Amino acid sequence: MSSHPSFGLAGVMGWPVTHSRSPLIHNHWLAQYGLKGVYVPLQVHIDKLADALRGLPALGFAGCNLTLPHKVEAMKLVDRVDETARRMGAMNCVVVQPDGSLSGFNYDGAGYIQSLLDAKPDWRADAGPVTVLGAGGAARAVVLSLADRGAKEIRLLNRTFDKAQALATEFGAPVRAVPWEQRDAALADAALLVNTTNQGMHGQPALDISLDQLPRTALVSDVIYIPLETPLLQAARERGNPTVNGLGMLLNQARPAFKAWFGVMPEITPELLKKVLATF
Repeated sequence: MSSHPSFGLAGVMGWPVTHSRSPLIHNHWLAQYGLKGVYVPLQVHIDKLADALRGLPALGFAGCNLTLPHKVEAMKLVDRVDETARRMGAMNCVVVQPDGSLSGFNYDGAGYIQSLLDAKPDWRADAGPVTVLGAGGAARAVVLSLADRGAKEIRLLNRTFDKAQALATEFGAPVRAVPWEQRDAALADAALLVNTTNQGMHGQPALDISLDQLPRTALVSDVIYIPLETPLLQAARERGNPTVNGLGMLLNQARPAFKAWFGVMPEITPELLKKVLATF
């Protein structure tokens, strides 16, 4: 935790970053718990990332979140990386230590799992096969967390098969790469479908997939939260599947970061949810 308790300073570093709801979330918590501080957007180009990170201690920051495109590159620039972040190959949180050194963490996976449990408290990772679409940074966090929770079969699909295969080889069982052309068939008997691609995000085309073979009991989740209901989630809801959007992952990954910077584990209250939802 920062050695500047009188006024806490944190932020989110990305390019672009103006769309982020993180400032709203963290500033709400600062006010809720009566803490003096502020959380700010930090628009940092990739060429300036090293300078920006190294400037955090001098500016009195307790740390920052990292969003695209910095989650991987930042791992080379901090003094130490948490084991979970190292295994995921990406980090989304930097904590400035009392000696000014920088530690990197990744709370995306834990945030994702908690979002499923919030939506469906009886959810179990070992309930049946899991189909994950995408093989980028979000997929790494999701797949590793599902495997750690006991998933016995994870079918990983990506438009570039080699990328899915490389990830499956790196993580090993229970992850298995499946060609993108088999995405519809890969839904048969699945208990969970996860979209970690940008397909369905605001400004992007909808995900090209048929849910016909997906059991209606399967949970369908999307890490996207803009829009809150992607075409995938809408199609799943209309056929009767339970759905989870990406907002819960965003909120839940923020909690341990806030605690690391400000010393309080915050709660996700109805008031906070209402405030965030009002921005969509």
